[in-house]
Amino acid sequence: MSSPRLIIGLGNPGAEYAQTRHNVGFMLIERLAEQANALVKRLNCRALIGRAEIEGERVELVKPQTYMNLSGESVACLLKKDDSPSPAQMIVISDDLALPFGKIRIRKQGSAGGHNGLKSIISCVKTEEFIRLRIGIGSSHPVGEAKSFVLEKFSKAEQKELEDILEQSTAAVRAVIRDGVEKAMAEFN
Repeated sequence: MSSPRLIIGLGNPGAEYAQTRHNVGFMLIERLAEQANALVKRLNCRALIGRAEIEGERVELVKPQTYMNLSGESVACLLKKDDSPSPAQMIVISDDLALPFGKIRIRKQGSAGGHNGLKSIISCVKTEEFIRLRIGIGSSHPVGEAKSFVLEKFSKAEQKELEDILEQSTAAVRAVIRDGVEKAMAEFN
């Protein structure tokens, strides 16, 4: 039996960060868990994990609890387990400041693009070869204020659109699992 694929949503633990732009990865993991009737609550490698089946494939839904900038420590720990998949099989979900609000991008590999969570993962797992789903959180912030912008809650107008964005992002993750990353990129990018 093959090892379950890791689907890792990036975010910060704690109620004060729950609905912030930086936590859109956590939000998507919660949405996937809800749809699969799974609970993401088992603590392992400083991450909350839930087993689920998505598109007929066994997956582990992961929310690292290390804070964004140390996400790689949690991911590297999970990849060291005996039954872990290769990094190329994992899907990492993150916010992206450079993408317009609501746009999503699937990539088979690539750089961190300035995202500290992705930087941490690349540094700890020693590869850029993993699938990522980046969700645009807009670039309407004043230059130099990126840190405070990503830690703010979505505006009222954005919150209304967030439901559709999470639905589209869920469909994108399902497409990667069901059809492969190339087909999913052609459909969603």
